[in-house]
Amino acid sequence: MGDRPLLNRRLDGLGTTIFAEMSALATATGAINLGQGFPDTDGPESVREAAVRALRDGRGNQYPPGPGIPELRQAIADHQRRFYDLSLDPDTEVLVTAGATEAIAATMLALLEPGDEVIAFEPFYDSYAACIAMASAKRVPLTLRAPSFRPDLDELRTKITPQTRLLLLNTPHNPTGMVLTTDEQSAIAALAVEHDLLVVTDEVYEHLAFDGATHVPIATLPGMRERTVSISSAGKTFSFTGWKVGWVMAHGPLVSAVRTAKQYLTYVSAGPFQYAVAEALHLPDSYFDGFRADLQRKRDLLGDGLRAAGFEVYQPEGTYFITTDITPFGEKDAYAFCRTLPKRCGVVAIPNSVFYDDPDAGRTQVRFTFCKKDEVLAEATSRLWRLAS
Repeated sequence: MGDRPLLNRRLDGLGTTIFAEMSALATATGAINLGQGFPDTDGPESVREAAVRALRDGRGNQYPPGPGIPELRQAIADHQRRFYDLSLDPDTEVLVTAGATEAIAATMLALLEPGDEVIAFEPFYDSYAACIAMASAKRVPLTLRAPSFRPDLDELRTKITPQTRLLLLNTPHNPTGMVLTTDEQSAIAALAVEHDLLVVTDEVYEHLAFDGATHVPIATLPGMRERTVSISSAGKTFSFTGWKVGWVMAHGPLVSAVRTAKQYLTYVSAGPFQYAVAEALHLPDSYFDGFRADLQRKRDLLGDGLRAAGFEVYQPEGTYFITTDITPFGEKDAYAFCRTLPKRCGVVAIPNSVFYDDPDAGRTQVRFTFCKKDEVLAEATSRLWRLAS
């Protein structure tokens, strides 16, 4: 095989995800894992029972339809109409995927040519970089800066070139917790229309906007319906992250393009769980309101504990995550801090620097997740108080 590297150059430097690395560290040390964003309790019992019922009834145990079962596609369309007054044809404008991760991968592979530029908020979820790389495209970061992490829309305009193909948005935003306002999205939409750009938006935390902030899909704004691919999933909203049920929503020709790539990735997935998620999407408003209120309370519980331990805390407007700064401890390297934190305090967190192309931009930022039981959050913060001393 000579001296040629085995891993192709597009994926050079990506390696093992930070989540796998830090979760392995949590397992090895017995530390509390506030790194990876998965709940430590299951979602609604009625939804879990719906999956069991589907298994026992033999629904979904064999290959489901390529686009997803009709019941789930209809439920997704009903959800968009119910919450956003957005009308979708479930037969041509909805595609079920193996989680939002596959949806992003299939979308990038379908819509990008080698050399196309993708503007994405930095820090960005790590799969964005990998999916853009696999499509042989070029990522162009728009850096969100502490403490507010709001996008600089003037800077966004300067980054658009003749090679720009699409804007990759994420709101509510992981890892910063920023939620785009309608005014910000309107300005982004105007730029997309002016420059004839596609917009791909990751909305998996759509039901987790706090303190009165409201998530508004950019697809609802003027001129955006035909150029936007909206992506969401069941994992974050219903606390069944292991089921890996996601979806793509877009104008028919865009969905058709994404489906062409998707069918050669997993083909289909999660058959019985699709029936359960179809039922979950029809849960009453009280479920979604209660879920949001509970996570906001957990955010405040962890945030207060982190402040007491000495962290600078950037209050998130949404998601599962709190971004902090470790400068008050005299620390300057978040990655080194997170590598030693399990031994020092018995807690695992994620260094935000891995989500930046410019590591200096997030070098002192550390992300914690609060989608855990109250007693776990309380124990974690009590351990972190050791840092204050």
